[in-house]
Amino acid sequence: MAPGRYRFEGFLLDPRDRQLRLDDTRVELNARYLDALALLVSEQGRLVSKDRFLEEVWRGVPVTDEALTQCIRTLRRQLGDDAGRPRFIETVPKHGYRFIASVERLDEETADPAAPPTAPASPPRTGGLPEIAFLGVAGMAGGGGAGALGGLFYGFVGASQPLQGGMGAASVLLVLICLTVLVGLIGGVGVGAGVASAGFASGRPGPWSILGGALGGMIVGAVVKLLGTDAFNLLFGQSPGDITGATEGALLGAAVGLGAWLASRGPRSLPLRRSVAATALAGGAAGAAIPLLGGRLMGGSLDQLAARFPQSRLRLDQIGTLFGEAGLGPVSQVVTGALEGALFSACVVAAMILARRSLSGGGWRALLDATARPRP
Repeated sequence: MAPGRYRFEGFLLDPRDRQLRLDDTRVELNARYLDALALLVSEQGRLVSKDRFLEEVWRGVPVTDEALTQCIRTLRRQLGDDAGRPRFIETVPKHGYRFIASVERLDEETADPAAPPTAPASPPRTGGLPEIAFLGVAGMAGGGGAGALGGLFYGFVGASQPLQGGMGAASVLLVLICLTVLVGLIGGVGVGAGVASAGFASGRPGPWSILGGALGGMIVGAVVKLLGTDAFNLLFGQSPGDITGATEGALLGAAVGLGAWLASRGPRSLPLRRSVAATALAGGAAGAAIPLLGGRLMGGSLDQLAARFPQSRLRLDQIGTLFGEAGLGPVSQVVTGALEGALFSACVVAAMILARRSLSGGGWRALLDATARPRP
């Protein structure tokens, strides 16, 4: 395998010094697994067959295929990779493996041998505003998807009630889907841009993502509530009541930021499914806490609007009957809040993880770099 040092994403691999580091943290690998990673990285983009692993890593020592499988499994775990959606090591069934992340080979000949070793630099902040915008759009798409699913749920509930005034069930379903999708799009882009901005400002995703998501959600929630209140006062001369706003947006945004952080913690990061599941749990907890703190999410806001306007044909009473309540009571609001929070958080984080992986894959990264490059 070729000597030298290699950098990929936040990692620095030095086969000669027998180290793999993530920023200033050493990643533990035994000697054979380090050799296997060095072989893969040095052949970036090319297939490394099982026979090459046996010849160059195990050096002719007889081992079973399970030894190589365990080696690759450990490397993926230490790199924070996912076999189902690989960012680093791709399996070529029955043939071998391929290292697919972009690799920078560092020129050691130009390094000063007398200089003390330095910790590798954090991943460059490439992309800038275009990358933040791209991840914000991904968050918007995730929020819109969550809104569509929520709209289907509330739409079917509303359409199942006896309707008056010639309004059909299909119309109720369509109106509620459009409304929840709009709210989801706005919330998703705000939270997504907040998380991306925090990651860009700090150099890599981290705990600051929680604060970024909370700020993004708080700002969007406050603006939406202000505009919604003013719009109802202008059109109907009446306030819509205490609908969802800054506090609700901040709590859900923090849950999304937590999920984004868990999904990007280097060798301790979680695979996609676990990241989304952890985010759903955090979002569900935040969504359940909101009604307990006196706030409202979409279901509670719709019920509040219907109560404020006596001529409204929207009723969500059937949800309450499942929990022995007349109308959308406290228990119903906690349950629907948990479901809304879990769905919104999971969809936004899943969309942002996939978008970030497409960036690290090279195509979108090159486009963003070209966009961000100063023009002559």
